[in-house]
Amino acid sequence: MAQINTCIKVTFTVFNIIFAIFGALILLLPLLCQVYIREDIENRTTGLVVLYVVGGVTLVIGVLGAYGAHREKKVCLILFLVCMVMGSLMMLRIGIVTAFVRPKLTGIVTEQFRALLPLDTSTEEVKSVADGIQSQLHCCGLFSYTDWEGNMPESCECTSEEVEEGVCQSVEYMSLFQRKQIYSQPCFPILMKFFLIVADITIGIFFSLATLALLGMILSSIMIHQLRHPTQATVLMVPSIFTTGLPKYQELQNSPNY
Repeated sequence: MAQINTCIKVTFTVFNIIFAIFGALILLLPLLCQVYIREDIENRTTGLVVLYVVGGVTLVIGVLGAYGAHREKKVCLILFLVCMVMGSLMMLRIGIVTAFVRPKLTGIVTEQFRALLPLDTSTEEVKSVADGIQSQLHCCGLFSYTDWEGNMPESCECTSEEVEEGVCQSVEYMSLFQRKQIYSQPCFPILMKFFLIVADITIGIFFSLATLALLGMILSSIMIHQLRHPTQATVLMVPSIFTTGLPKYQELQNSPNY
């Protein structure tokens, strides 16, 4: 006879199946990156390894919890509970640290970006990244076009259609007699907006995962308790066990006829 409440068992199993699917998707992400994004992949092996580890651990925990609930294995549920406790503490720590750093993020990023100036005398890697950002975001310089000190790359230049749209400005270039139409917006405000959105999403993800881990802790604790005390679990599932006498219809049927 089942010792775990059926409703709790089904809820917990579905919860862990979704958890396992989430882990499988995390595992699939770096695999797709390796297949379809092959350029500069050697410089991103650390991030790929982290995704593989996180996805693998998430998948194993989900399978462990689902199997423990389905087969009513106390050892599996205890291991799942330990993983949820450790996971919730880790998620809360990362989420709280990120929430404290978030208001200071603008100042930190500004200081790091100003250390790269001027861009035209920076390293080739920095200039290549800045050039790519300007081409993608249609901006010029980090804080101003003067970050290039007159040696602006072609990625700063506007097309004729963009000039008509009013998103460009005319500046002197190399001499007083040569002018260029470049993007009027610097790149830093656009990048900073992106960084803040990423920080907000990160905070939301980690606190959401901590909440899910807490839910898993509660459900697994209830099932472990029911496995340790099967009588109480049976009472929860079959309230009629408290009925000590015969049912009323049996009393009427078995009563003597006078």
